[in-house]
Amino acid sequence: MDLIVSIILILGSLLAGAVSPGPSFLLVAKTAMGHSRQNGVAAAMGMGAGSVLFSALALMGLSVVFTRIPVLYFSLKITGGAYLICLAYQIWTGAGKGVVLSGKHTRRPPTPAGSFFTGLGTQLSNPKTALVYAGIFAALLPAKPPPLIYFILPPLIFTVEAGWYTFVALMLSSAMPRAAYLNSKSLFDRIAAAAMAGLGLKLISDSSV
Repeated sequence: MDLIVSIILILGSLLAGAVSPGPSFLLVAKTAMGHSRQNGVAAAMGMGAGSVLFSALALMGLSVVFTRIPVLYFSLKITGGAYLICLAYQIWTGAGKGVVLSGKHTRRPPTPAGSFFTGLGTQLSNPKTALVYAGIFAALLPAKPPPLIYFILPPLIFTVEAGWYTFVALMLSSAMPRAAYLNSKSLFDRIAAAAMAGLGLKLISDSSV
C-alpha cells in the first residue's frame, strides 16, 4: 500500500510541475497553435518519451548511488527540497504574468515526426527536469525501491506527461478553450507552486529523520 501511495504522490507532483507553463508547455502550445493539432500532439508524445528516459535514469542512478553512499540520499533531499521551494517561488511570483504565444508560422510546417523529435529534444535539453525528477524520487521513494517500480513507474509517468501535453495541444488549438485556460492561468500556477513547496518542505523535513 505504501508503494501505491508513493506512486500516486510522484505522479501528482510531476503533473503539478507540468501544469505550470515552462519551455515544454510553450513548445507544445506554439506547435499546436502555429502548425496543427496533429503536430502539437506529436510534440506532446515527444515530451512523454523524454520523461520516460529521465525517470529511468533517475531510478537506476539514484538506486545505485543511495545504496553505496547513503549520506548522499540525505544530501539530495536537502538540496532537492531547497530547489523545489525556489521553483515554487518562481512559479508563484510568475502566476500573474501572461503567456506569450505566437501566431501562425510563416515557414513550412514540420511533419509530425519532426514535431515529436523537437518535443523530445526540448524535454531532454532542460536540466531543470532532471533535477525535479531526482528531487521528487528522493522525497517519495525508499532508498532501495522494489524491482516492480522499474517496470510500472516509467509507463505511468509517460501517461501523465504525454497526457497533459496532449490536453494542452488539443485545448490550445481551439480558440474558446485557449481563452478559458489563459483566464485561469494564475490559479493553476498557484496550485502547482503550493504542491511544489509542500514537496520541498517534505524533502527537508525527512532529511533530518
